[in-house]
Amino acid sequence: MTDFKKASILVVEDEEHLQGALKLNLELEGYEVSCVSDGRAALEKVEEEYFDLILLDIMLPELDGFEVCENIRLRSIDTPILMLSARTGSEDRVTGLKRGADDYLTKPFNLEELLLRVEKLIEKNKKLQEKSSIAEQYEFGGNKIDFRAQLAVNMRGENISLSKKETMLLKLLIEYKNEVVSREKILQSVWGYQVYPTTRTIDNFILNFRKYFETDPREPIHFHSVRGVGYKFSL
Repeated sequence: MTDFKKASILVVEDEEHLQGALKLNLELEGYEVSCVSDGRAALEKVEEEYFDLILLDIMLPELDGFEVCENIRLRSIDTPILMLSARTGSEDRVTGLKRGADDYLTKPFNLEELLLRVEKLIEKNKKLQEKSSIAEQYEFGGNKIDFRAQLAVNMRGENISLSKKETMLLKLLIEYKNEVVSREKILQSVWGYQVYPTTRTIDNFILNFRKYFETDPREPIHFHSVRGVGYKFSL
């Protein structure tokens, strides 16, 4: 496979033997794989962690794959979803795509075809996530930031030493200026795959940015929390 070492996949499959086979073969391809066996566990997992791809069976205990897919999209999580189903009818395929799936594969499937679809979906998602990087120095509202040095001078002339995480989050928000950046994207880009901050932790970073860079932190112009969706930097 190409450049996808460490890409993370969630397998949602209640058939024990198939779940084990998927995990083994995906790990052999260099992916990090987590597995759950029912719909509710899947929703809990995607709230806790960022995944590059979800392999989602339709026939599941608790919540079926259609309900899981729809709930994931309602939570503004845009992780690619590849649905798996033993049913060959076109109706299920159409329903899955309508509920937010990116692709659909019927069982039994060819392993090589599955791996190819997995790779293509992750590659496509990676390209969509990439933004043109900003310069190492950036100015807005009388504030000056040096990302490389992790230093800033605000509009009051105060020197601010930024932590590594503050610098990474600040750069990410500015790269996506005027767009809402989801919590999942922040998890992926700033905290990586192993440590997951609470929403409160990210909120505290935003509060610090307001203290540093806003004329009136209580009436922010630049740094916004969009409840239930994510965070946004505006000019």
